[in-house]
Amino acid sequence: QVQLVESGGGLVQAGGSLRLSCAASGSSASLYFMAWYRQAPGKQREWVATITSGSTTTYADSLKGRFTISRDNAKNAMFLQMNSLKPEDTAVYYCNGRNAWTPAGGGSWGQGTQVTVSS
Repeated sequence: QVQLVESGGGLVQAGGSLRLSCAASGSSASLYFMAWYRQAPGKQREWVATITSGSTTTYADSLKGRFTISRDNAKNAMFLQMNSLKPEDTAVYYCNGRNAWTPAGGGSWGQGTQVTVSS
C-alpha cells in the first residue's frame, strides 16, 4: 500500500511560480511511474506530466516549457515546478504513482492540493 501526500499549493498571481511536492510512503519503491494530474472546476481530470524512476519525463503538450516534473527517489518525493502561471492553471493538482504494469490512471492517488492563479 502506497500513501501519497501533496503539498505546496496556494494562491499566486498570474505570472508567478509555485512548486508542488508529493511525498510517498509505504511501498513507494514500486512506483516506477509518478505523475501529476489536475482537475479544474467543472472539468475532467487531465494529465499534466509523468516521470519514471529513471527520470524520463513526458509532458502534456500545452504545458511544455512552463512546468517541470522531477523526483528524488532517495527521499520518495516528486515535485512539479510551475512557472509563468496563468488563471487557467487554477485546479486541484493530484499526485499519482503506479508500478510498471499498471495502466496510466491507475495506481495510488493523493488527496490533491489546490492551486489558484489570480489575474
